[in-house]
Amino acid sequence: MPLLKPGFDALRPTADRTASPDRVPGSKASGSPAGLRAGLTALLGPRKVLWKVSDLVRYASDASPYRFVPQIVLLPEDLDDISAILSYAHGNGRNVVFRAAGTSLNGQAQGEDILVDVRRHWTGVEVLDDGARARIRPGTTVMRANATLARHGRILGPDPASAIACTIGGVVANNASGMTAGTSRNSYRTVSSLTFVLPSGTVVDTGEAGADELLRQAEPRLCEELLSLKAEIEADERMTARIRAKYEIKNTNGYRLDAFLDGATPVEILRGLMVGSEGTFGFISEVVFDTLPLDRHVSSALLFFPSLTAAAAAVPGFNEAGATAVELMDGNTLRASVRVEGVPADWAGLPQGTTALLVEFRAPDEEKLTACERAASSWVADLDLVVPVLSVTNEFTRDAGTVSGYWKARKAFVTAVGGSRPSGTTLITEDFAVPPSRLSEACEALLALQAVHGFDAAVAGHAAHGNLHFLLAFDAGKPADVDRYAAFMDEFCTLVVDRFDGSLKAEHATGRNIAPFLEREWGPTATELMWRTKQAIDPDGVLAPRIVLDRDPRAHLRGLKTIPKVEPVADPCIECGFCEPTCPSEDLTTTPRQRIVLRREMMRQPDGSPVETELLDSYGYDAVDTCAGDSTCKLACPVGIDTGALMKDFRHHRHTPREERVAALTARHFKVVETTARLALGAAAFLTRHAGDRPLEVMTRLARKAVNPDLVPEWLPGTPGPASRALPATSRAGASAVYFPACVNRIFAGPEGAGPLSLAESVVSLSARASKPVWIPEDVAGTCCATIWHSKGYGTANAVMANRVVEAAWGWTAGGALPLVVDASSCTLGLAHEVVPYLTDENRALHEELTVVDSLVWAADELLPHLTVFRKQGSAVLHPTCSMEHLGDVAHLRALAEACAETVVVPDDAGCCGFAGDRGMLHKELTDAATAKEAAEVNTREYDAYLSANRMCEIGMDRATGHRYHSALIELERATRPTV
Repeated sequence: MPLLKPGFDALRPTADRTASPDRVPGSKASGSPAGLRAGLTALLGPRKVLWKVSDLVRYASDASPYRFVPQIVLLPEDLDDISAILSYAHGNGRNVVFRAAGTSLNGQAQGEDILVDVRRHWTGVEVLDDGARARIRPGTTVMRANATLARHGRILGPDPASAIACTIGGVVANNASGMTAGTSRNSYRTVSSLTFVLPSGTVVDTGEAGADELLRQAEPRLCEELLSLKAEIEADERMTARIRAKYEIKNTNGYRLDAFLDGATPVEILRGLMVGSEGTFGFISEVVFDTLPLDRHVSSALLFFPSLTAAAAAVPGFNEAGATAVELMDGNTLRASVRVEGVPADWAGLPQGTTALLVEFRAPDEEKLTACERAASSWVADLDLVVPVLSVTNEFTRDAGTVSGYWKARKAFVTAVGGSRPSGTTLITEDFAVPPSRLSEACEALLALQAVHGFDAAVAGHAAHGNLHFLLAFDAGKPADVDRYAAFMDEFCTLVVDRFDGSLKAEHATGRNIAPFLEREWGPTATELMWRTKQAIDPDGVLAPRIVLDRDPRAHLRGLKTIPKVEPVADPCIECGFCEPTCPSEDLTTTPRQRIVLRREMMRQPDGSPVETELLDSYGYDAVDTCAGDSTCKLACPVGIDTGALMKDFRHHRHTPREERVAALTARHFKVVETTARLALGAAAFLTRHAGDRPLEVMTRLARKAVNPDLVPEWLPGTPGPASRALPATSRAGASAVYFPACVNRIFAGPEGAGPLSLAESVVSLSARASKPVWIPEDVAGTCCATIWHSKGYGTANAVMANRVVEAAWGWTAGGALPLVVDASSCTLGLAHEVVPYLTDENRALHEELTVVDSLVWAADELLPHLTVFRKQGSAVLHPTCSMEHLGDVAHLRALAEACAETVVVPDDAGCCGFAGDRGMLHKELTDAATAKEAAEVNTREYDAYLSANRMCEIGMDRATGHRYHSALIELERATRPTV
């Protein structure tokens, strides 16, 4: 065991807790059953089998109110693996559930036996016919697919609010639609072809020539039964009419029986049935979509009404005017959304009944958009709108920022409302549809029903399509609360079916939540047809039992999860998973959601239980050590949960008092540390020149094993040598700004071949060239933005350096008279924001007088307008850093790059590189995992320049791509230099 490896007791929850009835039992502490683990490991190999109890727990939760702990989790890489898993399940009497993003709201991505992760190895987009179609793998997020299609002026039809995280496989398997899809743009209507694996292992490509003949040869019984069911349905005129009527409004409850009417052959029938089948008919490995035009001319309004019913009554007029979307948000939703960054704070004071409609028109050109606005304005003039708070305008706008803010509030419905629920309560998301003409009546009835059962639910939805969502919060650990929810559901389902002939699930799919009520909506004959369809396709019941079809009338009450209180920063989490695609460790260890899920399971356990012990033993590496701490999860989370900050806090708790004192000593004597680091890099460079990298690799690996792998960095081939000790000569007299070269740029040399000037020389030269000279303080050595200690959780050292650098900066800038320009985006973020909580009151006042400017912003806004570009590269690819995302500086990086290159590309898969200061040297596997997709995309072609603006991120991208990244400022200096 390493000498300084921290024990896990520091991570043990200290809050009072009571063992929860739904805790993982002690019998599961050792993880998957030995025989199951051995059999699947022999079949697939150890890399594709997750078996520890921590693995099972983190996959047990999703965005739904349910929690089922799988027996084992598998990570297949190809169709051979999928077929092998299905064969194993058949041969051993097991069942299988497929899970991608885990954003589904009704428990359909949870299994009690074999759970198969089909996200990690199943991403990719291939554009066909210049964007008219797209072939997409199931683990690809909707946002990622649309980013690729946007370059071709196209977009997918389905547009769920969870597009940032939900994946194509889940969207098709649930027939999810969203704000604008309605019944005409959903997956059922826009899927051109599918490739899927049936429970038997047969692979079907519905777009392949001769697909029906191939299916007949492989599955003659299935073909015969599908055609028999088709004939039976078509012979029943009443049933045929009923099926057609059910899909005139949005409906995802049960199987798509209209597939038997729309498909002429077994393959065509299966293509329709697979959409919305929730993984119960097979695994969808590939989808070809017919895409839609991306109308770029947009006008939106957020219109406020005195009541929910008044807003609902206004919807038909906007539909007649041709609105692309009409979204409803009630007062509870609007008030909760103030947690979302950018939402007006005065919404918190909106009156109880206030409701808003977000109305949007999209058109291919200005003329058509103006016509839409004119039609809408005539309708708006007759409406009884209210202005309950000052921020309300009730006007249409084309301003992209304002429109984006409206949608940010709307898409945060589940997360914002869920985040404001009472602590410790479970969140239920209901989703139903009625004929749009009866929306107002349905709203009134829903409010009355909620009042009867003591719920004050938040309501939102796709009003244009008669589709409403509402959220209920209750304590799943209290039987009385569960009974209240059960009583409400019984009456709610009766209301929707008997009074409105509506859909109990409009777009979230049946799931465990509505399976017991399927027959209530469809009737016994249609429901029996669904059971027979399942029997025909999956006769052994291998796939996803009890998810669509369940005869247990109380099945929706089974597996409801408790939500124990955890640390305040994470407690609002509803486990939606929006954070996961941004997380650098997503494909390595755990995600932000999973870190919180594991923490909650610890709180369910009695102190010292075998399960808690195993979870703590894994948590140090899986959650704390491999968190990059970049807090991009905070940007993705609609309510700003910063799991990275929580992990840094855990790092702090693991430190001994002695370690804190040593860290504080390095902060107080950082000038010595800085000099020593340069000398060490110089010695390393000398050694590698004469003996190669191997000796240093061996020495550092041994030191890591002996001391602590989270403390001693590993030598990485290609690590830069030392920077020059001497900084460029500058003068304070006449300076337009103070230039603070980050310590990382004072320690590490720039990339080889980037040019004759260092980054510091480039900044000084550019500023002088633009007649905006900068001054580098003579005593800058030994100062730092404090991020070194902040990222590792060293509180005392962080405070020491934070206060020192702010005091110094205040003096350098003459009390804030000059801006402080910082040449590393992470350091800019640190100095501008992250130091603040650690400052004394006096230094906080000094900090408020400072203007901290990233060098990208300085160059783009202050220098570029005064520079002449003499030469350009042909192409450049950019790596925007996570700090740039936090600061909002990505556009400035692009502006500089566009001045330096004819073609500029930001990879669709660009994200945090995971290098995170020195974390990439402590855990190089983190950077390897974080950069894999971006590197693969970058390496599909050659670029003339590879640009970023943070030295450590550049090193990480060098390793990932094999190309030398350098600062955009170095490139700008080269481009604007009068002579080369």
